[in-house]
This record gives sequence, structure tokens and C-alpha cells, in this order.
Amino acid sequence: MKTVEELERKMTEPSDDLVRAVSQLDGDLIILGVGGKMGPSLAMLAKNAIRAAGGKQRVIGVSRFSSGTLRSKLEAAGIETISADLLDDQQLQQLPKAENVIYMAGQKFGTTGREPYTWAMNAYLPGRVAEAFRHSRIVSYSTGNVYPLMPVKGGGATEETPVAPVGEYAQSCLGRERIFSYFSTVYNIPMLHFRLNYAIDMRYGVLLEVASAVRERQPIDLSMGHVNVIWQGDANEMAIRSLALCDTPPRILNVTGPETISVRWLAEQFAKRFGVDPIFVNEEQDTALLSNASEAHRLFGYPRVSLQQMIDWTVEWIEAGGEILNKATRFQERKGEF
Repeated sequence: MKTVEELERKMTEPSDDLVRAVSQLDGDLIILGVGGKMGPSLAMLAKNAIRAAGGKQRVIGVSRFSSGTLRSKLEAAGIETISADLLDDQQLQQLPKAENVIYMAGQKFGTTGREPYTWAMNAYLPGRVAEAFRHSRIVSYSTGNVYPLMPVKGGGATEETPVAPVGEYAQSCLGRERIFSYFSTVYNIPMLHFRLNYAIDMRYGVLLEVASAVRERQPIDLSMGHVNVIWQGDANEMAIRSLALCDTPPRILNVTGPETISVRWLAEQFAKRFGVDPIFVNEEQDTALLSNASEAHRLFGYPRVSLQQMIDWTVEWIEAGGEILNKATRFQERKGEF
């Protein structure tokens, strides 16, 4: 894995299971917040799956599209685009009322100091979206941050684990779920809360951060000593297939890889590849932000891309000088301050 073209081709290649799933999906798909880290690849994956199934459904991507070439890139891939500020209610109400909605809009980084805006995006806006799309089914991207830090030997939080979000970002994400759930009950809107952590794209993510730190001889903080990760293409496929699982009250689904990964072990794997010794600071604690996604794996099967494959690709990407986005995960954060 060495080029953006190769990366995007891999992330947007639909599985046979996804093709079958979209062939049974009625109506168009609108993606709200398509301009984020995962939105473009999700939109292209959905469009490719629809094409492979011989379907005619539209895929519509909504974002501010304030800069860059993303809009033209999506349109070249057959995705209809709409420039809109979702917080502007007039613009929101004018959006086409597609039968299927994947809600990806939200605010995380920059929450500290801009808490009111984070709450507006993460908790107020979902209510307006639910009003506008009351006749649709909605998959709402959420986060494993709504759970408390879990014992590293316990297998991670399941969908039955009581929520206990740490910090205003995580609290506002729980607010998003609660507001959506309220309107799901009021209007009988089928929904699913898609609790994800952490997606891996060669240009950003936990693996890239650890590998880069190892190669650059930077210290690796072990205080959040364990993580979960999943290939972004696998996470996006699960999100699209989750449209068929929407229910009221909303269904909750944890989405991540099957491993509880030691950050120390991960750094050592990269150190072997780069021929250096890793530098560690702090000690592993007995809790971490960990989710158990066994229910998603039961429904969809295990992720197609393995952890070892992601490690190999990350090394290739770094050694080839691949593009890197300035979008750190801050996975080491234990106090919820983003």
C-alpha cells in the first residue's frame, strides 16, 4: 500500500455481502457530513456496491464543501453533492428526503474552549435532522467514548455496558444518541447507533501515529496502554449494511476489530520493521477505552482486513512517503479533553 489511488481503491471495493445487501435496500442514500475523514470513502463504497448490484439508487453527499477538490472528486465517482450548513434549518429542510440516511456530522477536536458549538453539532442538530428525516431510516455514527474506561482483561464494553462518558465530547455524543432515540420513539423512525473506535486509514489513525513515533524516535505514552482498531473500509461496509438493522427504539452496535491490542506490543512490531528501539514513557494502566464488537462480527463476519495486514500496509505507507493528514486521534487521552 503506497499510493492514495491504491488506498482508495482498496477502501471502496465492495464485498459480495455488501453488494447483496444494497440490492435489497429500497430507496436512495443520503450521507450527512460526507466531508469528514470517513465520509468520502463510505460514499464511494456505497456507490460502487450499488453499481455492482445493478441498482439505480442515488448516493447523495452533503457537506459545506468549503475548500479543496472533494466535491468534484465525489461527483466524478457518480455521487451527487449538495453544499449545505446543516445548522441552517432552512438549508436542512430543503435537502432531498432520501429513504436511507447515514449521519456522520459532528464535532470532536476543538471541543475544549468551544463546548457550546460541540453540543449544538452533536446534540441539538440530531433533533433537527430527525424532524427533517422522520420518514427515513437513520444510521447515526457514534463512538465508543460513551463507555467508561474498561478493565483491559475484561474483553471491552458490550452494548449492554452502562454508559459513563468522560469529558464534554463524549457527553455530547451520548446526547446525540439520546436525542435521536427520543425522536425515534416519537415518530417511529428506525435507527441504529453505530459506536465506532478506531478506524484505520493509511493517512491517519492509531497505527500511523504509533509507527511514526517509533520511526522518528519519539516517546510513546503507555498510559492508555491498549486499543481497538478496524480497517476503515470494513467499518464503512458495516455502516451501510447496518441500514437493514435499524429499529425503534434504536439498535446499538459496537464496531471495531476483534483484538485488544497492546500499544507496547504494537510499537515493538513497528520497531522490528524499522530497525530501531522504541522509546516508552509512563506505564500501562489496568483500564482503557475498549469495546467488544462480537455482536457486529456475528452479524457481518470478522473484518476482511486483519491487524497484521494493516501493520504491513502502515510500514509500506511510511517508507514510501505516503500522504499524511494532520488529524491525530488523541487515543492516549484519558480525561476526555479534546
